[in-house]
Amino acid sequence: MSDVRARLRELLAERSAVMAPGVFDGLSAKLTAAEGFRAAYMSGAAVAASATGMPDIGLATQTELVRQVGLIAGLIDVPLVADADTGFGDVTHTHRTVRLYEQYGAAAIQLEDQEFPKRCGHLDNKRVVPPEEFALKIEAAVAARLDPDTVIIARTDARAPLGFDEALRRVGLYAEAGADMVFLEAPQTAEEIRQVPKAVGVPALFNLVPRGKTPAMEVAELRELGYALVILPGLNIGSAAAAMRDALRRAADADVGTGGQDSPRGLFEAVGLEEWEALRERFDPEARRA
Repeated sequence: MSDVRARLRELLAERSAVMAPGVFDGLSAKLTAAEGFRAAYMSGAAVAASATGMPDIGLATQTELVRQVGLIAGLIDVPLVADADTGFGDVTHTHRTVRLYEQYGAAAIQLEDQEFPKRCGHLDNKRVVPPEEFALKIEAAVAARLDPDTVIIARTDARAPLGFDEALRRVGLYAEAGADMVFLEAPQTAEEIRQVPKAVGVPALFNLVPRGKTPAMEVAELRELGYALVILPGLNIGSAAAAMRDALRRAADADVGTGGQDSPRGLFEAVGLEEWEALRERFDPEARRA
């Protein structure tokens, strides 16, 4: 894992807008890695929707997210950036969360300054804790990590309730507290987006959310602005949900057909069928006797 984490740090140092699609289970993780992406992002919202069938409003637990970290990180060889919500409590809970996420294979751990229960960054009515309180949580997270290459990401959701200037002040404070990367959630104008990377001394993350609160931006432009990482949390879960809903509606109308549905073998090959069959054949006792 140390090599994977070191590789992520090298990628972030390039400030080249590395794209990290949102993953939430084994299938989404394997497909993302197979397409050549250099990082993956475990979205808390996607895990909440897929693993619990609940919205991203603080209902998914530490246990449920840690389980997905272990599942996903164990299947792919690219760095996993993992959403840890608010740390699931105070500084002691945050300390334990960092240790668990590290143990289960996260290369980077994202923490946010919302009050509990948190809400998706692109929903209304978010509330944030005092910045000094969250800065201490970041210090606790940094102290908790056992691998110095584990990346601690500090996210602020202050833009909506308190304005852009306060949000920018907060990410600067969190960087001073030891965060390796900052994440100003949901800037509302292109000018705000431009200001973030040059306002802090550590790499900045951008959240690409279609039809969210942030204006649409091209990845090439984000690269020019100096963003280090671009996460696409809803890319896989949103596409899957739309496709499933469409297929189910057609089935309900007695028009099942194939509708772009993959074959059983095609699906299984996407998650490593050939490798598993080769392994089974290699150690087949009948083949050995022959």
